[in-house]
Amino acid sequence: MELNDILAIAGMPGLFKKIGQHKNGLIVEALDGTGKKIPTGANTKVSLLADVAMFTMDGEEKLASILITINKLEKDGLEIPNKKSDDKAFPEFLGKVLPTYDNEKVYLSDIKKLTNWYGLLKDNLDFIALEKSLSDANELDTDETKTDKAKAETKAKAEKVVKTANAKGNSKSKGKSVGTIRKMA
Repeated sequence: MELNDILAIAGMPGLFKKIGQHKNGLIVEALDGTGKKIPTGANTKVSLLADVAMFTMDGEEKLASILITINKLEKDGLEIPNKKSDDKAFPEFLGKVLPTYDNEKVYLSDIKKLTNWYGLLKDNLDFIALEKSLSDANELDTDETKTDKAKAETKAKAEKVVKTANAKGNSKSKGKSVGTIRKMA
């Protein structure tokens, strides 16, 4: 299963997989093991997990990257807090996973939701494929950034040439009287 197939629905706990579509919305299946199928309405707010990110001091960090980090740290012995854990355990956990998270914008409920989501996904998600797709996306972003920088440099050089040409053109007229030629009678 890929992150692009998984949905979070506002007002409903857990995660869902899109299995179909009807006239006014989607048909989703709960990933909590019950296999319960639920229709959504046209006004239901649905988010793809691939589009979800958490606030950091530097901007945002994609959920895919955070899930990969959690998976690696869990293999190294990191304990993931559960529903019964003390509230202080959640920020400590996220501090180990994402040290640059913005503690003013990321609430305790967000961290609890993250740990819950990871618990639902860890047995169903292919983390190796997720890491590969994330690195491919980062390479694409890097290539686009290089292209954007090259375009900006070319534009700046062109503007500099125009400014230089204008300055040279204006310097010829300095000190000379510019006026209209009159025909003398």
